[in-house]
Amino acid sequence: MKVTLSVNGRAVTREVEPRLLLVYFLRDVLGLKGAHVGCETSLCGACTVLVDGKAMKSCTRLAVQCDGAEVTTIEGLAPAAVAGVALESQELHPMQAAFREKHALQCGFCTPGMILTAVELAARGKELDEAGAREGLAGNLCRCTGYQHIVDAVLSVAHGESAAAGGAR
Repeated sequence: MKVTLSVNGRAVTREVEPRLLLVYFLRDVLGLKGAHVGCETSLCGACTVLVDGKAMKSCTRLAVQCDGAEVTTIEGLAPAAVAGVALESQELHPMQAAFREKHALQCGFCTPGMILTAVELAARGKELDEAGAREGLAGNLCRCTGYQHIVDAVLSVAHGESAAAGGAR
């Protein structure tokens, strides 16, 4: 079955098995390894990507269900990020910068899905409070950091308080 979608701003058309999950389409077909395969039951959120601006777990979504959609992975969030270039010289998305600034990551396994979920949450702006941020992040599990620093990063971008929020998109 043919699927056509936009991934990180680039049009992509591929022939795929109808049962191919979006996470495997991204990882195995397109080589985008940012969406992690954690639980494969939609509980952990490590596979979260943005589909038409909405955070979705790609391990329970078929690639063909995204036909015609705009998919954004962590690799497409900060287009200037380049492998092999020093982190200090890369342009980060405001949420990525806030996660770094607020110490909201450790091992990094959950980080791509957490950041993409946070991007959608921060779009709510000043109306987002701590309870709303915690509720919105509830579908993403982190076993390393606890959640306070993650919530702080989300709120700093949503409220425009972080130095990183200056370039919010």
